[in-house]
Amino acid sequence: MTRGARDESGVAQAAAPPQQGKPQAPYEDQGADAPHVSTQGLPGWLDPVVEAAATVRPTQLSRFLPPEDGGGRQSAVLILFGEGPRGPELLLMERAGTLRSHAGQPSFPGGALDPEDGDPHTTGPLRAALREAEEETGLDPSGVQLFGVLPRLYIPVSEFVVTPVLGWWRDPSPVGAVDPAETARVFTVPVADLTDPDHRVMAVHPRGHLGPAFTVESALVWGFTAGVIDRLLHFAGWERPWDRSRQVPLDWRA
Repeated sequence: MTRGARDESGVAQAAAPPQQGKPQAPYEDQGADAPHVSTQGLPGWLDPVVEAAATVRPTQLSRFLPPEDGGGRQSAVLILFGEGPRGPELLLMERAGTLRSHAGQPSFPGGALDPEDGDPHTTGPLRAALREAEEETGLDPSGVQLFGVLPRLYIPVSEFVVTPVLGWWRDPSPVGAVDPAETARVFTVPVADLTDPDHRVMAVHPRGHLGPAFTVESALVWGFTAGVIDRLLHFAGWERPWDRSRQVPLDWRA
């Protein structure tokens, strides 16, 4: 990172290991019909992600944390791991270019909590992450096993307080853009490509902000999504050394 430049994604760049601690919120025993978090029966390659989710602290993920006054719009995203022809992969989507916020950006499926999703401090984010993923990508939630929840983070530009929910795509279902006005396309990215140094760059915002980014599947993944992926790869021990001097300019409308 160049001197005086800010990290656009808010990603914490410190390489300190996660500290032991309890999960952020009680996601177990919320009722028989409530979504829940379980680590039973996961593939072994997800063990480092499970450990990272259980131990990582908010400041190790981002310098942008929810306002202390409780402000911000509660939302959730689904970080869905599956297994494809090339091994572990992540489900991403590209937002429609006509949306008011984060238009055209690759992102995790997700969005704001609805009142019927319930308590934002317990199972509300779990319901919202699955509901939004179904609405945006056509994903069948019954094939997803939720196995972890990361600390809530903040996106200042849109004032979203985001709970990242981790899922294992136990029974894959067909996915695609459900509503073109909301989703331009849906795609999966092999973790092998995300960890490949040739696909790693620093995105340069026109205002001078810098943040980690990935050039994968004919897309530039940057901002909040890239920041969370970057930290997950790091704390799961999957990160490979890469050249942070490689920079890609973002469009002025970003």
